[in-house]
Amino acid sequence: MAIVLNVPGIDDLSEAVGVLREWQYDGAPMQLHPGDVGWFWRFGARATAAAVRTWSRDGRILAVGLLDGPELLRLTIAPDAQQDEELAQRLVGDLAEPERGVLKEGKAYVEAPLGTPVQDLLFQDGWDTDEPWMPLRRDLTEPVEDPGVRIEVIGPEQAHVRAAVQRASFDRSTFTDAHWHAMAAGPPYADARCLVAYDDRGDAVAAVTVWSAGPGKPGLIEPMGVHRDHRGQGHGRAITVAAAASLGELGSSSALVCTPSSNAAAVATYKAAGFEPLPEIRDRRRDAV
Repeated sequence: MAIVLNVPGIDDLSEAVGVLREWQYDGAPMQLHPGDVGWFWRFGARATAAAVRTWSRDGRILAVGLLDGPELLRLTIAPDAQQDEELAQRLVGDLAEPERGVLKEGKAYVEAPLGTPVQDLLFQDGWDTDEPWMPLRRDLTEPVEDPGVRIEVIGPEQAHVRAAVQRASFDRSTFTDAHWHAMAAGPPYADARCLVAYDDRGDAVAAVTVWSAGPGKPGLIEPMGVHRDHRGQGHGRAITVAAAASLGELGSSSALVCTPSSNAAAVATYKAAGFEPLPEIRDRRRDAV
């Protein structure tokens, strides 16, 4: 059977998220997680559907991509299809031809699992390597220590608090209460939590969203931020420890996070919270011609 590229409708997104859940396992290369789709859902179901691509053979989804912006495709492949040469050829062909509706012409980036033919074919097609990112992992088979600060799980009534900390943590963030409600309405959020840390004065100082992929599977931290007015006081470590504990309560086997290797402060924070670095990864980059 031929491989079919599809842009799912809103009603089909649950299937794509479902296979992403199935594909997560400890020891897998860092890859697209259902939480990545869940975090994108802040833009609404229609925008999320428009950003997702699936590749199927005989009705079975073999690869899922998320257009995390117009120039970046985050791509992952079913574990038993990662060495499928026909699939790899089709994926790279679709990435190269703008009329196929994946990437536009010009500068572009692709995140794909390491050790797959897709990586080799992209290299042969002239795609260079981009800046390194560092995945980090914390095992959750043992109980997680107390974070040492007050942590609240955010519900609809506190969405404005979560949104305010997000905007205060990232200079270009446009996250709003409405974005939180849209995200929380998406199917991936059924296994997710938003946490906010408070200092001794009662100020909201840090926030995180954690995403479970189901019991016995690695969960994801995306995103974590510390309020710009409260940095350097250990709040990043505290909220990250709380995130690991929350994922453990959701049944996750481990907690994963990924940050640019150049972000030394973030790497140090995750290490201080008990996360161990994994081998660096790099996107493939196609420069504009």
